[in-house]
Amino acid sequence: MLKMLASACVVAATLVASQVAQAAEPENTLVITLKDGDVTIALRSDLAPQHVERIKELAREGAYDNVAFHRVIDGFMAQTGDVQYGDMEDGYDASAAGMGSSDKPDLPAEFSSEPFVRGTVGMARAQDPNSANSQFFITFGDASFLNGQYTVVGEVESGMDLVDAIKKGDEASNGSVDDPDRMVKVRVAADDN
Repeated sequence: MLKMLASACVVAATLVASQVAQAAEPENTLVITLKDGDVTIALRSDLAPQHVERIKELAREGAYDNVAFHRVIDGFMAQTGDVQYGDMEDGYDASAAGMGSSDKPDLPAEFSSEPFVRGTVGMARAQDPNSANSQFFITFGDASFLNGQYTVVGEVESGMDLVDAIKKGDEASNGSVDDPDRMVKVRVAADDN
């Protein structure tokens, strides 16, 4: 019995260590600087390799810098990433924010069984499951009704309190935010050297 317990502890420790190692891998760590500090996201290339690659590509181009959190629904999620209409320093259009994308093609869905819980990062899309492009959202709490219908691309490792503090939108306007907060800078941790 003691041997079984010891074996179970070793297996559990190995699993935890492998998760920490994956989360700490700089190439799959996204750092979003908000007005009050950094949010660190472990990107899940094991679940959604094409979507993760797109996010890293746009981050490395600087496309996400100064992009608004255009739709923020208290208790649900904060949505951002509209690089076409959401750049608050270059071409911001409040009436169109949330309808744009990047100049890259839409991505095919990479749905998984990973649940949407507090801190999950998912790709936003239109009605077509294969329409994700540049926009993504971070969930404030359980959003299990999205499970299997949206692509999970990562989870917040640190800074969730900063995500909680993002300016909320008007519920009557589907979370549309007047004078929204923004992602000041977005980078891949591997590029910090």
